[in-house]
Amino acid sequence: MAKAARSFNRISRRDFLGLASMTFLASLIGCQYPPRPAVSVVRVNSGDIDRAVRKAIDLLGGMAKITRNKNHICVKPNLVGDSPHNTTNPEVVRSLVAMMKEAGKHVFIGEGSAVSTSYSQDEFGNYCYLKDTERLDAMQREVFDTLGYTAMAEALDVDLVNLHTGDTVEVDVPKPLAFKKLSINKRLTEIDLLCSVPMMKTHYFAGVTLGLKNLIGLYPGSVYGSLRSGIHDDALARNSPGLAYEIIDMVQVNKLGLVVIDATNAMEGNGPASGHVFPMGIIIAGTNPLATDIVAAHIMQISPEEIPHFVVANEIGMTPSRFDQIEIFKSPSLNLEEICPDFQPANVIEWNQVTRLCPPV
Repeated sequence: MAKAARSFNRISRRDFLGLASMTFLASLIGCQYPPRPAVSVVRVNSGDIDRAVRKAIDLLGGMAKITRNKNHICVKPNLVGDSPHNTTNPEVVRSLVAMMKEAGKHVFIGEGSAVSTSYSQDEFGNYCYLKDTERLDAMQREVFDTLGYTAMAEALDVDLVNLHTGDTVEVDVPKPLAFKKLSINKRLTEIDLLCSVPMMKTHYFAGVTLGLKNLIGLYPGSVYGSLRSGIHDDALARNSPGLAYEIIDMVQVNKLGLVVIDATNAMEGNGPASGHVFPMGIIIAGTNPLATDIVAAHIMQISPEEIPHFVVANEIGMTPSRFDQIEIFKSPSLNLEEICPDFQPANVIEWNQVTRLCPPV
């Protein structure tokens, strides 16, 4: 205490009065440390997905608050192909779209899938670089139809948009990592909010595929190829670690402001398509995309520093960087560390190890 007193006595009367005035002023204007980003985690009880999604959103303040002054919204599921084994549960998307429409918003569902059963190959038999718009349209229709998104969109009266085709515009990347400019579907420049709705999965290139990684599906196949092999080739040439540069460049040019992670089922092991799927029974939601992904990774027993695109996001100024910097809203009885203590990560490899599968063109 004596040392503290001596330090205080060295402060001049003028400085003390200045500090006191600043403190008083701060109290008047409500100045405080920035709040920690909030993420909600909710159990899906008795198979009631709609109730869980609505509760996860309500814990964040409700859809009206989240979408205040945001009238045009794109909901982006993760439909890597036409198998329900490794894609976002349409019931999660149904609930979100219904809530947005109840809040008076204009909504469309957009996706650019990587593959489908019948339409993935180009005229040369190569499924990595498909750019033909007719085949890309047919491929996306097959994915939407097979997974039930077509029927759902009709019932909700919202558009389904193939982000592979249609008008594209070139946009500047604010803090370029791999690309100074990117081409995206024009519809993405006309929205106020992008909502990413991934299935919780591992990924043998990126470590995890969650809210941020899901935006790889915004690269239009008509420009970059259906499997985005071209952008991965170019980013690798710039030393992109674990697809990080191409992920974060695309995040930067979009209005990503809501992530809702479908962990009704989750994939462990060598995702995003061939891993082991098991029922996890939770919904995770947040308006800070990186925070939401960090919470999901924490539940998967994966630390933020293990995921290259989390690290790169921090390097360009995105926050947070640690799980303990996040405010968690959940039931007191829900222990995040005990949801899946034996979760199996992916055996991560680099993109250049699959060049025999997708040789550069």
